[in-house]
Amino acid sequence: MKLYNTLTMTKEEFEPLEQGKVKMYVCGPTVYDFIHIGNARPLIVFDTLRRYFEYKGYEVVYIQNFTDIEDKMINRANKEGITVFELAERFIKEYYKDADRLNVKRATKNPRATEEIPDMIVLIQKLIDKGYAYVVDGDVYFRTRKFAEYGKLSHKNIEELISGARVDPNEKKEDPLDFALWKAKKEGEPAWSSPWGEGRPGWHIECSVMAMKYLGETIDIHAGGQDLIFPHHENEIAQSEAATGKPFARFWIHNGYVNINNEKMSKSLGNFFTVREIIEKYHPEALRLFMLQAHYRKPLNFSLDLIEQAEVALKRIYTCYENLEFLIQNETSSSENNDKLKTVIEQLKAKFIEAMEDDLNTAEATGYLFEMVREINTHANFCSKETLTFAKDVLKELCSILGILEQYSSKEEYVPQEILDMVEKRNQARKLKNFAEADRIRDELKSLGYIVLDTPQGTKIERIK
Repeated sequence: MKLYNTLTMTKEEFEPLEQGKVKMYVCGPTVYDFIHIGNARPLIVFDTLRRYFEYKGYEVVYIQNFTDIEDKMINRANKEGITVFELAERFIKEYYKDADRLNVKRATKNPRATEEIPDMIVLIQKLIDKGYAYVVDGDVYFRTRKFAEYGKLSHKNIEELISGARVDPNEKKEDPLDFALWKAKKEGEPAWSSPWGEGRPGWHIECSVMAMKYLGETIDIHAGGQDLIFPHHENEIAQSEAATGKPFARFWIHNGYVNINNEKMSKSLGNFFTVREIIEKYHPEALRLFMLQAHYRKPLNFSLDLIEQAEVALKRIYTCYENLEFLIQNETSSSENNDKLKTVIEQLKAKFIEAMEDDLNTAEATGYLFEMVREINTHANFCSKETLTFAKDVLKELCSILGILEQYSSKEEYVPQEILDMVEKRNQARKLKNFAEADRIRDELKSLGYIVLDTPQGTKIERIK
């Protein structure tokens, strides 16, 4: 499999350091609010990458952190008159609700920054001892210029980075580009004891510590949104490699931005959507499918019209799967399309896998999936039970890689006996060519919440949702 490595700006063949095991670290949310659809993209993209690795037979150790101490958290907790811990507890629970509905698999571990502070202090002290960090009035800063390869991820030189808008000018620093490893306590902020006085960790040190603690000093893949390349991931590399003398991550993978109606998402513009808002109105898998119908590295434009289109497309997949189940249960003797359908499914599956092998090209892969749905719909009525089962299993297999078709409930749900009796009476009326009575019963069934579909394999009953 080839993956685009931000570090080298090329697609590279991926092979894990340890045979049969992939070690992934994905930057998680700051848990001060509901996650928005921009947060959802890396969740879905890198969950899909994980699923594909597992499909290929790898054991995946998947670490995604929660940042539960940060300026936004402190400000909101103070505003609400609660502790930062209480705020984090609330929104970690809400995160899991949203992520679960998006079929995002639970991480191997979700470490919280506040639970790893002792290890952060150890790493900071190591950087001080090696001359890469210095203490000023209880703050600790990293000497950026001392790390000769600084800028290798963002592919910028020191001067370009200094002129960047996200560099914090601070009179305490030796250099404007130096960044905080530890922040001295301020009034109204939670604090922890350290050799440099009470305070709290800087943002960047958190991920270095959690990645190395749970995955080792060199990991296979470090992933996150494009906005994290600089300064967050650049700083992670500097402090981690300065401490260990080893490469921190072999592959750096980043997803593109999400725009709303071709504009940057912003609360001030009124175009800000949380995941909760979307999945309460639309099928959660529609949002997942929408995200995967574009290549993960490209910018993605979101609109309600587009999510509605994704929901319609998702319905096509569900309907195809439901029809296969129905046809399998009501098999006919016809098998004239067996070879044709099997052959085309095998060809499209091979193309799907080829697309996934090429830098996780889910945009192409979903295209082949819908081709498969179309071919199944065209030929399934004239296939044997064996071929129909093959088609169903492959469709489920590929959808499982994408994390869709997982909220399917079998149509073998309870249908009241009185409804079954009415359907039988309608069938008898049709046999006697009493179509007026058959139509009357059909209308009565509809008023009771059921529709009947007449197919070559028999009558299909569906509950109106």
